[in-house]
This record gives sequence, C-alpha cells and structure tokens, in this order.
Amino acid sequence: MSGNKVSRQRPCHHCKSRSSSDSPDTSTIHYEKFWLYRHCSSLQQRDRQAQKAGQLFSGLLALNVVFLGSAFISSMIFNHVAIALADVWILLSILKVVCLCWITYYLLGTSRQPHAVLYRDSHAGPIWIRGSVLLFGSFSILLNVFQIGYSAILIHCKSKVDIVFPSIEIIFICTQAFFLCHHSKDCIQVQHNFTRCGLMLTIATNLLLWLLAVTNDTIHMEVQSQLQEVEQRFAGNETALCTCPNTTVCKVFQKGYILLYPFNTEYCLICCSMLYVMWKNVGRRISHHHAPPVKPSFKIHGAVFGPLLGTTAVIVGICVFMLYQIQATGSAPSRQVFVMYYSYYIVLLPLMSVGAVIGTIIHALEKRELDTLKNPTRSLDVILLMGAALGQIAMCYFSIVAIVATDPRDLLNSLILSYAILLILQNITQNVFIIDGLHRQPFVAAAEVRDTGHAGQHAAASEPPGEEETTTSIKQEHMQISPGKEEEPKEEQNQEAYDQRRASMLELGQEIRKASRSYMQSFSHLSWKRRALREISFFLVLCNIILWIMPTFGAHPAFENGLEKSFYGYSTWFAIVNFGLPLSVFYRMHSVGGLLEIFITA
Repeated sequence: MSGNKVSRQRPCHHCKSRSSSDSPDTSTIHYEKFWLYRHCSSLQQRDRQAQKAGQLFSGLLALNVVFLGSAFISSMIFNHVAIALADVWILLSILKVVCLCWITYYLLGTSRQPHAVLYRDSHAGPIWIRGSVLLFGSFSILLNVFQIGYSAILIHCKSKVDIVFPSIEIIFICTQAFFLCHHSKDCIQVQHNFTRCGLMLTIATNLLLWLLAVTNDTIHMEVQSQLQEVEQRFAGNETALCTCPNTTVCKVFQKGYILLYPFNTEYCLICCSMLYVMWKNVGRRISHHHAPPVKPSFKIHGAVFGPLLGTTAVIVGICVFMLYQIQATGSAPSRQVFVMYYSYYIVLLPLMSVGAVIGTIIHALEKRELDTLKNPTRSLDVILLMGAALGQIAMCYFSIVAIVATDPRDLLNSLILSYAILLILQNITQNVFIIDGLHRQPFVAAAEVRDTGHAGQHAAASEPPGEEETTTSIKQEHMQISPGKEEEPKEEQNQEAYDQRRASMLELGQEIRKASRSYMQSFSHLSWKRRALREISFFLVLCNIILWIMPTFGAHPAFENGLEKSFYGYSTWFAIVNFGLPLSVFYRMHSVGGLLEIFITA
C-alpha cells in the first residue's frame, strides 16, 4: 500500500529533489505516500493525509483480527463442543508466530535502515513501565512453565497443543519484552504503513490473549466452589480422567499456575499500551525546541509523613490480607473476616480521597503553566486511567443496587455499601488529581539552581565572621612573636603546634557548618506546596500498591461474600466480576506510574 521504502545504497527521490540549501534534518525526512492522495499539490498535505490513511488501514486490520478472535473465544464459552479451547490456542499461536516474524524483521531490518529513527519520544516507555514489562513478563514465563509441567503430568488426557501453546508463548513474551524495552521510544521514519500494521497486529494479539485470560480466570475462581463444573468446562468429556494426582509436584504446578495467573493479564495490558504509543509515534517528527527539559531523578527527600503513613497502610493491609487468605483457603470465610476486610477499606479510602482533593487544590494554587504540547503517552495515560476505573466503578454500582434492594441495615451489607460509595469517590478524586498533575509543566531546574544559589549567597553573607577572623588573628599572633624566641625554642615549638591544631580544628568546624547548611538547604528550598504534593503523591503510591496486591493475589470478597451472587445469579455476577476485577487491578498499577510522575516532577 505504501511506497516509502528506503534503499541502503542511495537516497529516495524525495531526498534527491531537495535543494542543496536545505538543512541536514530536512533532507533526511521521508514523507509518507498513499495511492489515494498521490495527486495532492502540497507535499506536507499529502504526508498528513497518507498518515491518516495508514492509521485507518492498520486500525481496521486490528479490528478485524480482534473480532475474529473474539468470535472464537465466545464460541468456546457458549458452545465448547464445536469450538474447543485447543482451537482458540491454535488461532492465537498462528497470530503470535506472525507477530514474531514482524518483530524480528523490525529489529534486524527496519530499525537499521538509514535515517530510520531520527527522533525518540522521551515521554514514551518510562523506566517504571519497562520495569513492569520485565517483572510481569518474568512471572508470565514462569506461569507458562508451570502450565507445561502440569500438562506433561496429565499428558495421557491432554493434547499436544497444551504443551505447544505455552512454549510459543514463552518465546513470544521474551521477544516482545526485548522489543519494547529497547525500541519503545522510536519514532520510525521508514516503512510507515508496514510498521503500523505490524504494531496493530501485535496489539490485537495481546488483546485476544488478555480476553482469553479473563474468560479462563473463571476456572480458577470456580475451583473453590464448583470444582466439578470447572473440570467439565476445561476438559470436556475427559473430566473424570484429567484430575491432578495426589503428588507434590502436580500440586505445586497447579497452585503456582493459579497464583501467577493474574500477572499474565497485566502483562498483556501493559504491552498494548506501549505498542499503542509506538503506533502513534510512527512518522512523528519532534521539533528540537519542543524537547522537554531533563526531569529530576527519583529522590525520596522532602517527604516524611507520606512514606510513614503509606508504610503503615501497607503493613496493616498485608496483615488483613493474610488473615483473609488463611480463612478463604481453609474453608468458607467467616463473617468477621469480611467485616475486618471492608473496615480496612472504609478507613483507607477516605484518607486517599482527602489527599487527592488536597493535591488538586494545591495544583489550582500553583503558578505552573499547563503543558499543551502534543504527547501521545500522556493522552494514552488519561484514556487508560479513565477506562480502567470504569471496571471498578461498574462493580460498585452493581453492588449498591443489590444491597439497597435487599437489606441495607445489616452490618455487613452497610459496610459493603459504604465501601462501594467510598471506592467510587476515591477513583474519581484520584483520577482528577493524576490527570491534572500530568498536564502540569515540571518545575524548571534552572530556577531551582538560581534559588539555591541565592540562598547560599545569603547564608554565606550571614555567616558569623568569627571563624575566619580567628584564624587570621592566630596567624598574625604567630608572626608577632617577641624577639626573645631564640632563647626559648622549646616553648616556641609547643606554641606553634598548639596554634596549628587550633587553626585546623576551627577550619574543620567551619567546613562541617557549611556542609550542614547545604544539607538543610536541599530540604528547605522546596516550597510548602511542593512538599505537600510529594507527601500526598508518595502516600497514594503506597496505598495503590497495597490495593493492587490484595486482589491480585487472591482476595476476591466481591464474589465470595455471596450477596451479589445470590441477587444477580451465579453466571451474571461471574461475568461482571471477570470484567471489572482485571480492570481494577490494572487501574491500581497504572495509577502508581502516574503518581510517581507527579512525585518526581514536584
């Protein structure tokens, strides 16, 4: 569809048609072409229209792939006799192999062409996202290893696809993680449409893997209550034979698989977000005068109360989580455990909401200008925050309706009702705080240096003159010794040694005082607004981490308390939980990234 291939031996005809007076940056630009807009009079207009057409074509390709895969997965759920899980795995394996071929071609071919990567988006692929890709990718690889081991033990009743699919998945995860960690900032300038199609195909594959993981997560939730039904849905007619033998190895593979399962869904969503930013950056040309300033590094100084309160919330949350898990794994959770779990949330959520509201007010009082430059990464962050929050908000509204329609005056029901309302408010206030903070320009480093310099000069001017004058007077006294010093050489030597020790001690004390003033200035130069922002953002970071840990590793009271399940029915509430719970987990993790961004820029 596109004719924008670049030769290694000679420049394209656009480059040769440039006049010799053009700048080097202009002569290396490869404008996009599309056959529908080949008659445009302006080169820039043709490039703009070709870019839109390429995005539309690649988007339609991804949309058709997603619809095809969704039809397969839906058919497996509603008619698992005609479409089995193995059929879905075969389709996804084909897609993964195609994506692997394109990623390999990009790494070895496209990115190495002349003038392929002239610009790099400094906002794309921050360190916390790349770290998340490596972390969740590692857990996903371990998950597939457990799945291979589990299927190998039950090879007598499972097909070879149960082993081939996770093996291909391991290769796909490793290759994709390497690709995203090293090329997530690329603004590719050659082979635009082919690169867009490859990125969109990879996005569609990750979305289908996420959708399959979400639908299969019902298996692991049903293990606690309906083991027989789970095995019927998982193995079909061979249910009676495909049971894990009473061996330690099989139990380890089974428990490890269930424990690591949520990390796979997070990995797919993170990869989709990074690939989308790369897709938006294809053909993007960044002006040098629009380059953002270097952001300050992560330093925890200037924040005391936020880390202290956040650490307390994490410790208490881990204790509540462990008590809940002990009861949930042993038998059905008791009423007291649910009361303890929801009480923890009812105490923590108002603190988080108040902190977010105060942070938003401080943003309104600040004199920082809004950052209005085009930033695909920030736009995606806003979309993901708003979209992921819908999962938790939807679950809360379903819970509110169920409680109000049954018995809201019961203790546990009133706690669940309060929890649902507070969670909605917390999501809204936190989204406003994060989105407003992401659109603020970071503090200018030069202004900080200037302010620190002025403070240092003021401190130096206000220093007591005693140290330097004392040292000078000691030297003068040493020079003005009486003429009779030759008669008393021993006293003179003792006096000279004493004066030298005194002078060195005074100089050492002066250096210590200067170092102390410099150390204090590093804390005191922050204004109260910036200190408050750092305290609030760090507190919210730790709170979101513990709220991510609890549902990720198995605490699902929304399904286990039985209230909504009895009101809506087993299948309906199961579908609601499977839609909202993965999104709420992703929301907490993504909020941590936005809050860390606010903490660093403050």
